[in-house]
Amino acid sequence: MIELDARRLMCPMPVIKTQNIIKTLVSGDNVRVTCTDPGVMQDIPAWCRINGHTVLKTEEIDYEYILTIEVGSD
Repeated sequence: MIELDARRLMCPMPVIKTQNIIKTLVSGDNVRVTCTDPGVMQDIPAWCRINGHTVLKTEEIDYEYILTIEVGSD
């Protein structure tokens, strides 16, 4: 599992950071993205749907938003 720390970044940076790390991975890899911007709970799943990736899990813990993504095939 790859960990991406996108805390203290505001839109659109968490999505851009997620996109950049996913470009380096292969289908089936998992990424766990931790953010503090609540907008990611809509933005990252929307980006994943458009780009063929799957959000496996979303969590909200102590004002942090954590999304686990499975990389799809391009």
